Amino acid sequence: MEIIQGLLIILLSFWMVIDQQGLVIVTWFPIMVALFAGLIMGDMQTAMVIGGTFQLMALGVANIGGSSVPNWGLAALVGIYVAIRTTNNIEEAKAVALAVGVPVGMLGIQLDVLAKILNSYVAQAAQKALNERKFKKMNHILMVGPLIFGLSTAIPTALCVIFGDKIVNVILDVVPQWFTDGLSIAGNMLPVVGIALLLQVMPAKKYLTMLIIGFIFSAYLKMPIFGISLLGFALAYYFFTTNMKKSVASVNNESVDFDEGDEFDE
Repeated sequence: MEIIQGLLIILLSFWMVIDQQGLVIVTWFPIMVALFAGLIMGDMQTAMVIGGTFQLMALGVANIGGSSVPNWGLAALVGIYVAIRTTNNIEEAKAVALAVGVPVGMLGIQLDVLAKILNSYVAQAAQKALNERKFKKMNHILMVGPLIFGLSTAIPTALCVIFGDKIVNVILDVVPQWFTDGLSIAGNMLPVVGIALLLQVMPAKKYLTMLIIGFIFSAYLKMPIFGISLLGFALAYYFFTTNMKKSVASVNNESVDFDEGDEFDE
């Protein structure tokens, strides 16, 4: 069973980077990676706690313009696998996931850059085949591109799957206690930084009352996040439909004024 789980985790890591380069439907985001990893590993609670932590760390960060950012999806996947294999305690699993996942996520920057450099040569070879009107050869060359991207995440994941427990033991033996404690503290602080970065690009000042209402429901009334999400959706739908009606009414009034002006001129 462990072999099957390891293979599925490696295949998931291979697929998620291809999905990120294409449609970006589900599997690139840490929380979605955690969902599939939890199903594979059979420990959904631990997987979602770890995935949620990395998802909050990733808020407000995007690889705009082809830039490379920490691969938090890969970090969550590797962290979940190693943590579930190592301990049954959620707090310990979270610390282990951060200790292993954060370095892997930072390594993902270099691997992403390397994959893009290699794919630049793939694109040049495909362009050459196109200029020579060798279309089948061009298509075969272009298939190498997704393979390179997939291997950029599958290889480090495979190493963690094969040497998972040993990697954790080596890291915990080499890294001092104060450093692992610092990672735990940073793991609790970075989600706040991620939310702050996200609020920078959102119209927070315009809808400050909505933020306060959501905070009250969460902090004081202890409403689950799903209930707050439904409340936010309801308010967003109300404001959207109201503004649409105002826009339509404004257009209709302008149209009526224009028609009356035409008749007056005549």
